Amino acid sequence: MDKIEAILCIYTYFCYICEINLGFMEISTAKIEALRELIATPRSIVILSHTNPDGDAVGSSLAWAEILRKQGHEVTCILPNRYPYYLEFMPNISSVVIFKQDDKGAAKEALKRADIIFCLDFHLLSRLDQLGDLIDENQHAKRVLIDHHLDASEDFDLMLSYPKASSTCYLVALLVERLFGIEHISCEMAENLFVGMMTDTGNFAFSSVTPDVFRVVSLLAETGISIPDIHNHVYNSFTEGRARLFGYVINRKMKIFHGGTVAHMSLTEDEMRRFWFQQGDSEGFVNYPLTIKKMKMSAMFTEHTDFIRVSLRSRGDIDVNLFAQRYFNGGGHKNAAGGKSFMTMDETIKHYEKCVKEYAAEGLL
Repeated sequence: MDKIEAILCIYTYFCYICEINLGFMEISTAKIEALRELIATPRSIVILSHTNPDGDAVGSSLAWAEILRKQGHEVTCILPNRYPYYLEFMPNISSVVIFKQDDKGAAKEALKRADIIFCLDFHLLSRLDQLGDLIDENQHAKRVLIDHHLDASEDFDLMLSYPKASSTCYLVALLVERLFGIEHISCEMAENLFVGMMTDTGNFAFSSVTPDVFRVVSLLAETGISIPDIHNHVYNSFTEGRARLFGYVINRKMKIFHGGTVAHMSLTEDEMRRFWFQQGDSEGFVNYPLTIKKMKMSAMFTEHTDFIRVSLRSRGDIDVNLFAQRYFNGGGHKNAAGGKSFMTMDETIKHYEKCVKEYAAEGLL
């Protein structure tokens, strides 16, 4: 045990005897042992994450794949569609199979022979879109969920579902710690885990952040990762088109109503083409109205070929997970959720404004 580990152990024990809550995520020993037994011998494994993958989806998948490969497993990471361009720096990301670009059928073949299918950072198989149809073709594979969203489905043989966790990367870090020891977290693994922990907590500013999250961050930092470099890659590597698109959305498309407490923004496909839109360019736009003093809830509507993607954010006790479930067939977290609309953009916006009034009338806003 090195010096930093010894200090952390002493601090943790001190907090325990003084009954100080560190916010530890309590993963049951029974589930840890069930997972240990499942990966005890080399298997063929597939790791899946959700459509429109973000830093947490990509980071948790890559980190979990690395530790499993070190145990002798054959691992394939599959994403339904491409990750944002500003995540291209992440270690080993080139090994990920993108289902929508998979002309050689690598995803289908990997799923066909898989002994275990790990589902990371999503709680419903519908989040995989067409990729989800391939899972049912393999009836012998064990399905394992590692996730932190609310209301997980029961379509899994082993569920490691912890909605209070700040990110799936945080959960993966805890699993690696419990199963193998922190010394098995490499610098590359730490970099991938840090990306997910940073992006899913708003740079460690959300209410889901606990003292134990910072304990894990300190362990990741000890591997030698460059936090300034990671931050610059994720937040300071956008295109000129994205910068101009952001200005356009805020100036022309942001509507504030309900006494200045609710906002929405929208982007059509034509508008995105005008600004040379790339996957991930609108990421984070929905958060911006919440910087306004009185704002409680924000929505972003992004047009796709067959549907409109709905992103929702809120402050405090305003539950957008419930709002997404009730009005947009979606879900997520209390303060960050999403769904889909199959109406036109104008109809979707009118529907949202009507639902806000209804939600407020029930005392939920």
